[in-house]
Amino acid sequence: MSDGIQSPVIEDYMRSLLTHTDHPVLIEMEEFARLRDFPIVNRLVGIFLETQAKMINAKRVFEFGSGFGYSAYWFAKAVGADGCVMCSDADAANRERAEKYLAAVDLWQRTEFRVGLAQDVFAQTDGLFDICYNDVDKDAYPEIWQMARNRIRSGGLYIADNALWHGRVAMENYIDAVLGSTEAIVEHNRLIFNDSEFDAFINPVRDGVIVARKK
Repeated sequence: MSDGIQSPVIEDYMRSLLTHTDHPVLIEMEEFARLRDFPIVNRLVGIFLETQAKMINAKRVFEFGSGFGYSAYWFAKAVGADGCVMCSDADAANRERAEKYLAAVDLWQRTEFRVGLAQDVFAQTDGLFDICYNDVDKDAYPEIWQMARNRIRSGGLYIADNALWHGRVAMENYIDAVLGSTEAIVEHNRLIFNDSEFDAFINPVRDGVIVARKK
């Protein structure tokens, strides 16, 4: 069953090709999210994130909004033993869950998980990143883009989930559960596509994943 705007038939077909990615811990994470209605990227997006990171040989990743470590699972697989995924989340309980899950698959040592507002955590870091990944509250998307764009190395990537926001970005009339979230994502996407320093594309899998490459 699709949890995004993509045809359920296409989603099921694509997922049928991915049986080799099953792992008990990964399945446990997905079940935790399902039972608690916790928003995570799904398996297809996770593999897409891992592939993007591998394609640019990413070693240093920053996540704006890490939840309990589901997306970090995929990035940590990609960066290798000498890489680092810097995670941020305001809920200390999510850090504890992330440690439990990622330690079980020998990926915790590749992560640095800080509890706090993503913007504040990011401001406390130095240097450039290979990838900045954004999955915070949607009204903060334009702010996150402005913060991240100057901290990505040449050839590096900015990636954000929910770039199509259940199709609302293309609708004239819509109802937002969180007031202003659609307008924020529309502005976020416009800023990125109008930025001459980046090449951008939206992968429409699930709820849309925008990828912008620093020239």
